[in-house]
Amino acid sequence: MKIVRVIARLNVGGPAKHVVWLTKGLQSPEYDSLLVAGTVPPGEDDMSYFATEIGVAPVFVQEMSREISVKDVLTIWKLYKLFLRESPDIIHTHTAKAGTVGRVAGFFYRWLTPKAILGRPRACRFVHTYHGHIFHSYYGPLKTRAFLMIERVLARLITDHLVVVSEQQRQEINQQFRVGRASQFSVIPLGLDTGVFADWSERRQSLRDELGLGPDDILVGIVGRLTEIKNHELFLRAAALFRDQFRGDSPKARILFMVVGDGALRKVLEDQAASIGLANEVVFTGSRRDLENVYPALDIVALTSRNEGTPLTLIEAMANARAVISTAVGGVVDLLGPRVSGSNQTFSVCERGISVPPDDASSFAAGLARLASDATLRRETGDRGLQFVAANYSKERLVKDIKGLYAHLLGKNLPAS
Repeated sequence: MKIVRVIARLNVGGPAKHVVWLTKGLQSPEYDSLLVAGTVPPGEDDMSYFATEIGVAPVFVQEMSREISVKDVLTIWKLYKLFLRESPDIIHTHTAKAGTVGRVAGFFYRWLTPKAILGRPRACRFVHTYHGHIFHSYYGPLKTRAFLMIERVLARLITDHLVVVSEQQRQEINQQFRVGRASQFSVIPLGLDTGVFADWSERRQSLRDELGLGPDDILVGIVGRLTEIKNHELFLRAAALFRDQFRGDSPKARILFMVVGDGALRKVLEDQAASIGLANEVVFTGSRRDLENVYPALDIVALTSRNEGTPLTLIEAMANARAVISTAVGGVVDLLGPRVSGSNQTFSVCERGISVPPDDASSFAAGLARLASDATLRRETGDRGLQFVAANYSKERLVKDIKGLYAHLLGKNLPAS
């Protein structure tokens, strides 16, 4: 089986790791996978090194990038020629931009053949994975409606199957935004290399010692690209409120906030931290490749996004048995699980963490204060998160699920290993 996998860019984040793991996992005598990626724009960190480290060599289409451009025509042409050369059985696109140019190029590949006149286009199946979606919180109303119309057309005319990473995301995309038919969708959760974090407890003190933190001090971290959709501005506002509230309860404990990641907004966020009196209480680390040392050092992992699919950072936090707090957006709802006792009007205590309404600094600060003051709650939600991730989010399970989907689309009984 020949698979061509297309993603807009290998920037830092869950989708890049996802496509690399799938490309590596689908290399065997029965499977031949090729990963195609565009360029990472200035201001974003390139994660191509991750592919290199595990033995995946992507083909780069320099003209393919995140933003709409006249170069998209050349991107479609190059992808079309690549499909002609590779003769794929499956074309699988990931993320919005690659999903558009990849499926348009695939449409030409399928139908621009003399046999199409006889109703016999090239045999190829098209799959698209939504790691998130751009149907709210990214662009203005007109642009959002245009992108939504494009997605509806692509789903109806070109795509054989649509993959989402959570049930909540399926409901949003199919039922709320009316993209695709219900029969086109499969929920295939993300996977990760859980073995990287297996001995997290042995690495807890390394970074904490560097920061001079004692056993009772609280380290709250947020991991992700410094971009508008991640809403780090909310994290800083909530941090200021939390600092004031928590310091009154435990005046001897030090509270430190850590922003892990880089991006175009770094200077803006650093200035914001200084303006609200957090300059000495927030550490901006930039991007780090040693997240296996970062997560264990944290007491609480935060996420403040306005829109998400299933955020890999929360899955990685749970793989390290960390307590998490997040805005209730997209697949976060499925990750955190059902609401349990101890909730109040501002935040919800869930089975595997605390959820708060989007863009609500007061509620986020209240949830942080609850976690910071309750070591038992941190431990119990962290333990349940670890069990949940171990049972549901391995990369081996991800590869097996995708193999099963491809076999179903092609009507083949293929080896599962």
